[in-house]
Amino acid sequence: MNQTTENAGLSSDATEVRAQKLELLREQIGDVYPAHFHRTITNAELAEKYAGLELDTESGDTVTVAGRVFSSRNSGMFIDIHDASGKIQIFSHKDTTPEEARALLPMIDLGDIIGVTGEVRRTKRGELTVNAKEITMLCKSLLPMPEKYHGLADIETRYRKRYLDIMVNEESKLRFQQRSRIVSSLRRCLEDEGFMEVETPMLQPIYGGATAEPFKTHHNTLKLDMYLRIAPELYLKRVLVSGLTDKVFEINRNFRNEGVSTRHNPEFTMMECYWAYADYEDMMGLVERMFETLALAVHGKTEFEFGDKQLSFEGPFPRVSMPAAVKEATGIDFLAIKTDEEAREAARKAGFEIEKDATWGEVLAFIFEEKVEATLIQPAHVIHFPKDISPFAKEVPGEPRLVERFETYCNGWEIGNAFSELNDPIEQRARMVEQMEQAHARGETEKTLDEDFLDAMDQGMPPAGGLGIGVDRLIMLLTNSPSIRDIILFPARRHKAD
Repeated sequence: MNQTTENAGLSSDATEVRAQKLELLREQIGDVYPAHFHRTITNAELAEKYAGLELDTESGDTVTVAGRVFSSRNSGMFIDIHDASGKIQIFSHKDTTPEEARALLPMIDLGDIIGVTGEVRRTKRGELTVNAKEITMLCKSLLPMPEKYHGLADIETRYRKRYLDIMVNEESKLRFQQRSRIVSSLRRCLEDEGFMEVETPMLQPIYGGATAEPFKTHHNTLKLDMYLRIAPELYLKRVLVSGLTDKVFEINRNFRNEGVSTRHNPEFTMMECYWAYADYEDMMGLVERMFETLALAVHGKTEFEFGDKQLSFEGPFPRVSMPAAVKEATGIDFLAIKTDEEAREAARKAGFEIEKDATWGEVLAFIFEEKVEATLIQPAHVIHFPKDISPFAKEVPGEPRLVERFETYCNGWEIGNAFSELNDPIEQRARMVEQMEQAHARGETEKTLDEDFLDAMDQGMPPAGGLGIGVDRLIMLLTNSPSIRDIILFPARRHKAD
C-alpha cells in the first residue's frame, strides 16, 4: 500500500489508474465505500471555532472531518479537502501520522472523498490544519476532476454536468446557495404577511390560468389525458372560494411547451398568491416589500449590480400607465383611438408590422413591448393593461377597455404580473368562452372550458388581488446571472449528438 503509482505497475491512463487503485484498495482495506462514517465538525465550523488559535500552535483537540480531495502536495503530505462549507488542510507526516494511515496516501487521487481524524493546529504560515491520525477512504472517484486552476469553462458541460460545475466553480456554488436563500426568504416573507402555503395539482385534466402550449401526458389507471400545469391560478382561486384562508400562496413548478432562451425554460418556478379583500394597489405594495426583503437577504442592502447596471429594489416603484408610456414613446394616443382598425392603421403609419386581425388592445400591447419594455431598467409597475389580453382582471372605472392589472419590470424584463381579480361569474364565463374561441382559432383544439372552476366562481369568490412572480428571473437579477440556465440546477438541453 505504500508503493508509488509508478512502481505499483499501474496504467498511464488516468481513468484506468483509478480503476486499478480501486481494486488494490479492495484487496488491502476491503470496503472502499463504507456505509458508516461520522464526522464531528464541518470545515466552516472548525474555522470558526479555532479562529483565535495562534500561529504554530496545537489546540489539543481531536476532530473528525470529511470531504473531497481538491489538492495534494509533497506526495500527499499536504492535502486540501472540501466539504459543502469550505476547505481544510490535512497534514500527514511520519512524526505525527501512523504508518497505516500514511500507507493510504499513494492510493488517494483528486476527487476522492476521505475522512480524517486528528489534532487541530495552526501552522507557522497561519493555515488551520488537521494532523492526521486516521485516514478513511469513503468514496473512490473513478473519473478525474476538471483542472482546478481553470475550473470548468465549457458552458455546455457546465449545464449538462452541473455537479462538476458546482464542484469546481465557486461562483456557481455560491449562486445556487443564493437561490436557496432567495426562495426561503420569499416563503418567509409571505408567511410573515399572513399568507398560507398550499399545494395544487401539477397534473390537471384541463389546463388554464395562462395562455401557453401545455405538455400532455396520459394517466393509465384513470384512462385520462392530462396536462402538466401551465399555472396554478384556477386552483388557488378555488381555495379563496372555499374560505380556507383569505391569503393563499404557492411556490410551484410550471411547465410550458414553448421556446427555450436565456429567459425561458420549459419548466420554471413561479410564486402565485391571492389576497381576499385586496386589489392591485395592495399587490404593488406587496411586491415592493418582497423585493426589498430579498435584496437584503442576498446583498444586505437594496442596491446591487447586474452586469454594468446598478439596480435598486428600494420601494416605492414608479407607476407607469401602458397607454401613457406608449404615447410618450411613439406619440400615438391609444385612448383617443376608438376602433381596432384605427389602432392598426395608426401603428402601421408609425412603421409597425401589425397582424391583420389584431385588436385595439393587442396593438397597444405589441407597441409597448417593441418600444417601451427595454427602457424599464429600474423596477417599475406598468399599470392599466388592455382588457383584450387580460381575461381575469377587473375593468378600470370609467375606461372599460383597460383593466386593473400591472406587470413589474426590471432590466427590461417582466418579473411580476398582478390583477384586481375578476369575481363576477357571468363576466368570467364570457371572457373564458372568448379566450377558448381565440385558442381554437389559433389551432389549439384541445382547449376547453374549466366548468368546475366556473362552478366554484358561481359559489362566489371574494374580491381579491392576485399576483404571480417569475422566481427564476428574479433570481437572475439578484445573482447577476445573464441566463436562466445559470440559475436552474439542471436546465433542459437538446439531446447531445454522438
